[in-house]
Amino acid sequence: MNERPLGVYVHWPYCARVCPYCDFNVVRDRGEEKSALAGAILADLAAHAALTGPRRLTSIYFGGGTPSLMDPELVARIVEAARALWTPAADLEVTLEANPTDAEADRFAALAQAGINRLSLGLQSLDDAALRFLGRNHDAVSGRRAAARAARAFGRLSVDLIYTRPGQSPAAWAIELRQVIDLGAEHISPYQLTIEPETAFHRAVARGALTPPPPDLAADLYETTQSVLERAGFEAYEVSNHARSEAARSRHNLLYWRGDDYVGVGPGAHGRLTLAGERWATTAPNGVADYIDRVRAAGLGAARERLDARAVALERLVMGLRTVEGVVLSELAALRVPADAIAVLDGLVKPRDGRLTVTPRGRPVLDRIIADLADGA
Repeated sequence: MNERPLGVYVHWPYCARVCPYCDFNVVRDRGEEKSALAGAILADLAAHAALTGPRRLTSIYFGGGTPSLMDPELVARIVEAARALWTPAADLEVTLEANPTDAEADRFAALAQAGINRLSLGLQSLDDAALRFLGRNHDAVSGRRAAARAARAFGRLSVDLIYTRPGQSPAAWAIELRQVIDLGAEHISPYQLTIEPETAFHRAVARGALTPPPPDLAADLYETTQSVLERAGFEAYEVSNHARSEAARSRHNLLYWRGDDYVGVGPGAHGRLTLAGERWATTAPNGVADYIDRVRAAGLGAARERLDARAVALERLVMGLRTVEGVVLSELAALRVPADAIAVLDGLVKPRDGRLTVTPRGRPVLDRIIADLADGA
């Protein structure tokens, strides 16, 4: 058996509502029958297993969309199928993303019985005005209630937050962060609000109805995030992910950041596979019907593209530098980054023991660092 770790990502595209900042592959849940999509996902998993051969399964991740809207019995079938198709690690991590509405929180116990052992809760804020601005369908009270129920139902809990909201001050953000810390999650993922193309927020900015915070304020909010969470014992092991301990880190996301393999199933799902020494990118069709049709016709739900050495190295640069681990310099050989391109970034990056890492001072300008290194190659 190939001992290289393997993850499985399952994309469930349905949402009760589409948030104005979201640019993921999502569709409004209008109560349509979903058994055909479930069957396609299960068939796609089997086709991927035939492709990869025996592997050690270290994580399963249900994302979306809103997978907490899934029938827990379907979640259980997918978990059981993945465990049967590959060899599950003794500490297999099985994560599901959830919204903190009361209706979804009512499913937490059943989802835990279905095999979920880590919940990623889309709390986003503990401020009611901010939640309304973000288009969320829960309030702060139900968010706190859902976090408490999740902590009882699951062994591991992560919460997502969105900051750099219009009108947000560093002082108010620090208070909100400390309130979130008190909820007891082992992992906190605070993401800066970004205005993505083709979203409702992007259209609001274009017509002058929304003005994002200026860069200096965004930088102050970032520094507040780091200092408050660090004082509370959370390590920023990745640019936007903080964990109380090494064991609390997201094993699934580490697969992405370390350049390991993962299967992607479901509409719009992406994957990365190493087959016969070559690196392949997989991409499934975005449309639900298109995805189902492709699985029925081809078995495998995704198209495959072989990545050349430079593309692989560029991915390692982009993903690896996000973490405190950094990236092994030899993995960047195909980019041919000259030593002076690294030297000119002294204080922002640090080459040591065969690795390249970004310093705390460099993290706020990570995009610029990556662009400089890629351009210098």
